[in-house]
Amino acid sequence: MWMRAIQIAFVYVGTVVGAGFATGKEIVQFFTQYGAIGMGMIVVSGGLFIFFGTRLMIMANRLHARSYEQFNAYLFGKVSVVVNLFMFVVLFSVTAVMLSGAGAVFEEQLHMPAYVGLLFTMVVTFVTMLFGLNGILSVNMVVVPLMIIFSLSIAMMNGGDIVWTKPPLAAFFSPFAYVAFNLAMAQVVLVPLATEVKDERTIRLGGWLGGMLLMFILFSSHLALSLLPNFQSYSIPMAEVVKRSLASFYGLYVVIIYGEIFTSFIAGVFGLHRKLALFFRTPIFVLIALLIAMYAFSLVGYHSLLTVLYPLFGYMSIIFIFLLFYRKMPS
Repeated sequence: MWMRAIQIAFVYVGTVVGAGFATGKEIVQFFTQYGAIGMGMIVVSGGLFIFFGTRLMIMANRLHARSYEQFNAYLFGKVSVVVNLFMFVVLFSVTAVMLSGAGAVFEEQLHMPAYVGLLFTMVVTFVTMLFGLNGILSVNMVVVPLMIIFSLSIAMMNGGDIVWTKPPLAAFFSPFAYVAFNLAMAQVVLVPLATEVKDERTIRLGGWLGGMLLMFILFSSHLALSLLPNFQSYSIPMAEVVKRSLASFYGLYVVIIYGEIFTSFIAGVFGLHRKLALFFRTPIFVLIALLIAMYAFSLVGYHSLLTVLYPLFGYMSIIFIFLLFYRKMPS
């Protein structure tokens, strides 16, 4: 039971973290800019990740939902068709951005052409997807422990006082917005994973462990970023932290950035592939076509599209966790 619960926890963590998390930009936006109050917000976020993540997986398990579409049909009812279509577009866009991020890591950090990173990521993703959920489990069992060790090292090397500031009232909404957005995305993997596991005690334990690990990683990153002068001025603030305190481990940080992007990317591909494979008899060709489409979109500058989709998806995500709380737990 414990081994399976740890696997669930690692997939939970690996699916939630992504490019914004790895670079520290997302943590600065939601927590660090509010100073010491951000620590309390992270504790709230951890509690929300535990409660809603566990509830989502147990609900999916009892519904025997094999995809996020089936799960959303229970939550949203008649409008689930529109919600699922919109989510498909957002998921495709965000996943393509993750692929772009993988290419950027190769170009900016390894000084290799971006297309090398794109092609490498596509090949590894293709191999991973051949093993389905087991492939995702295996990748996260490698990446997430490295992430935890790295976060612990960052926290230990960056002790000190954090400045107290008076945040605006809207800041206290950050934990809810952050958790809502990430859970709405993570359901593409958590729903089928929970249905496959079956045992509720294992799912509950995995949800608790995953939420606690997310809170720990958030807390350690927040602590390090808070002590970085002018942290809001950096596009990749975590890289600056590593250069200042763990310069000799910068190569490991690059690997972890890539790993965090990759775990989010394969989660998106998994959800999209499972959706599209329902309409075709040859799932492997669907996977190849999906990866080629991802490659094409990753080369196109369509960030203006995301500036429209992200806020809309944010509102949908809030409704998502409200319904997750409001809907009766299936018996």
